Parts: sequence; C-alpha cells; structure tokens
Amino acid sequence: MNRKTKTAYVCTECGQDYGKWRGKCDNCGLWDTVHEIRIPASPGETSRYGASAAAAKKAPAGARKLAECAMDQAPRMTSGIGEVDRVLGGGLVRGACILLGGDPGIGKSTLLLQLAARIGKTRRVLYLSGEESPEQVAMRAQRLQVGDAAMELLTETSVESILATLGEATPDLVIIDSIQTVYSEALQSAPGSVAQIRESAAMLLRFAKETGAVMIFIGHVTKDGSIAGPRLLEHMVDTVLYFEGDGSYQFRVLRTVKNRFGPSGELALLTMSDDGLHEIANASEFFLMNRHQPQAGTAVAPILEGTRIMMVELQALVNKSHFGMPQRVASGVNQRKLALLLAVLERHGGVVLGDFDVFFNIAGGLTVTEPAIDLGIAAALLSSFRNKPVRREIAFIGELGLGGEIRPVNAMSARFKELARMGFAECIVPRPSRNAEWMNDSYGITLTTCAKVGGVQELLF
Repeated sequence: MNRKTKTAYVCTECGQDYGKWRGKCDNCGLWDTVHEIRIPASPGETSRYGASAAAAKKAPAGARKLAECAMDQAPRMTSGIGEVDRVLGGGLVRGACILLGGDPGIGKSTLLLQLAARIGKTRRVLYLSGEESPEQVAMRAQRLQVGDAAMELLTETSVESILATLGEATPDLVIIDSIQTVYSEALQSAPGSVAQIRESAAMLLRFAKETGAVMIFIGHVTKDGSIAGPRLLEHMVDTVLYFEGDGSYQFRVLRTVKNRFGPSGELALLTMSDDGLHEIANASEFFLMNRHQPQAGTAVAPILEGTRIMMVELQALVNKSHFGMPQRVASGVNQRKLALLLAVLERHGGVVLGDFDVFFNIAGGLTVTEPAIDLGIAAALLSSFRNKPVRREIAFIGELGLGGEIRPVNAMSARFKELARMGFAECIVPRPSRNAEWMNDSYGITLTTCAKVGGVQELLF
C-alpha cells in the first residue's frame, strides 16, 4: 500500500469511523454499511483551498485577543422570501455555509432556484447543478417564471474545477445542487462516498470563509430522513435546514435544526403551486379551517415553533372496539405519548378507555413535539368520548404530569397574544404559582385555571 494513503472504515449511512472492518455499525445499527476508504495524506497541489502540502507550508496565523477581533458590520443578505429570512435569523451572513436536506421531490431545488433568482437582482449568484443539464434547469426556471433571472449557471462536478471557476467569478452566493455529486480528483473513491463528501465540503467551506461568499449545499437524505453522508458534514456547516412536507398536502415546512447566526428550531411555512413556492403569512388561519364549526372530538391549542406561535386543531376519535385488541393510532404526535396520556386520563381522570379504539390526528399534517398540547389532546379525547363538542372560542394550554397535574409551559403570554389576535375568548390553563406574571398579561382572554386533569371535564361543555 502506498505510504501516502491512509485506510479508514466508515459507515456509509451515518459516517461513523472504525479502526477495522465490522459487519454491523454500532451507531446506526445497520448491517453491511461499513466500507474501507483510502484517504491520501497529501491530496495534491490542485487547489489552494484543499488540504494540500502547499497549504501546510503556509506561515501560521498569529493568535489575536478577542477584544481586537473586529465584528463584521456588513448587513445580512436578504433572500427576498420573508419566511426563509426568518428561519435564517434575519438573512444570509457573509461566509456562511448552509446545508439544506429533504426528501426527493419535496422542492429543494425549486426553493433555491427561486431564492437565487431574487438575490440575483442585486448580487452575483452562481447556481451549480451536478444533476441536471443547463437546458433542464432553464426549463424549470421557465415554469417558475424566473427564466430571465440574472444569475449564472454552471454544470460541473469536479471540486477543483469548481473552485477555479469561483476564484475567477467571485460570486456573492453559490448554490451546490447537490453536494453528493461533487468529487475531488485527488481521491480514488467514487462520488457520493464518505471521503469525497467530507473532502469536497471542506474545500468549498474553506473558500467561503476566505472570500465571504455564501455557500448553500443541497444534501440527499436517507430512508430514515437524515442527511446522507458523514455526520461530520452537519458539524462543519454553519446552518442545517430540513425541508419537510407530505405529498397529501400543499404546504411545506422549512425547519432550522442548527444555526450559528440565529435561533435554532425556527419554522417557515410555504405552499407549493404550479409556479413554485409561496409564503403563508397567517399560519394560524391556515391550520384552523373549520374553527367556527366545532364538532365532538376537536380542540384548539397554541404551539411554539422557534419564536412563532401557531394555532393547531387537535382531532380525536374514540370508538367502541369490536376486536380483541383496541387500536391506538396517532398522526402528528408520538404514539407512545398518546398511550401515556390515555393512561393518565384513566388513572387520574376517571375515564376508562381500555375497550375503545383511539385515533388521534393534528389537522393539516403538522407534527408537534412540545408538551404544551397535552391538555388539548386530553380535551379532544374527552370530547369524543362524551360525544359533545367543547365550548366555542376556547383553547387549551398545559402539560400533563404522570400524577394527573397540569403544568404551565413557557411563553404563556405570547400564546395568549396569538389567541387574542385570532379572536378566542377563553383559555383553560394550569393553576399558576405565586410569582406567575403571565396571569396579569392575558390580552383580554378569560383564563380558567385547572390543577388536575380530573377537573377538566367540568370545564369543557
């Protein structure tokens, strides 16, 4: 073996490194995914942005005191799409590297092509496509009504050639579609392998940091929804975005998983149409289509996604089981969470649902993980069980404990503000502590307190 190469064993699904080959990856639990890769110790002199011997010979940079490091006062680059700017923390930061992942056909290329067309009006944008020909990209641009956009198009997959072009063009924004198609000629492995993704991303990232260009990578995802390639890729970039959606619905969710320049956990809502993606200005109205026609088994709760408050409709169906084993089906929440809440209702609420099928859904196809909807789920279940709709213009906020107690959640005042804006008149909330300030800031909402889940039934109908 050449002494200039190093051997490593890496899982192609999660990127876990091992010192020797093994049949099963201990990190992701998959079989036959650990493969041998060879990484040259000196990839060559092809680019000043690669990990080459020439780069190693450069004079080391001197250390500086933190107070002497001047903060870049350049304003953020706005994308022209308000929802995208919000999830990024206010816009694109110079020198930032962003990774966008999502299922095939969800609209990743569509979103970035629209973004490139809008930014291209005032900045220099280079769209690099490794999966489509220029004619195919132009056809898609015509469908999105951005065929005359002032941006440049490059179809290249060699990272050395890409960096040479970028060095001459000096763009403000570079879009790589996708990072799995880019490869380095200095490595022997195939494009899309762990070594290729790692080295190519490192070279492009170094270019972005030295020149101030914004770099956006499109990343493929695996069957479990995580971004394909080494997990190190998500650690290397500054921001990780996931583009989510369901083929049964027109809306798409752009979620921030990691952001070094703003809050993580932000969420943007977009709708897909024939001419591209459009913003959803009022998310609460979008998810509350049948709010003025209450029916048994529905309840409304405000949720917090990042810094945004949205109203969601919780739907439950409790029906007598005609089989030996009652069904428990949940859509939009974890099924184990639904089973836990049913156990709390039976133990502390006096409602026995052991012989009933229980189906739960969050209207619109949204997935919610925060515990603030626990009380709303319990209200929807009780409403369906009693076959009585809850009172109109009422919402629910609270987390259920295993002892049946109802606990307060964060951002209570912000949730009350959104309820008041949507015209709700009453909200059932946990019993506050002595120093709870949110009780004095209800924005005109009538707050009905409840300490235990057993007392909720008396307040619903």
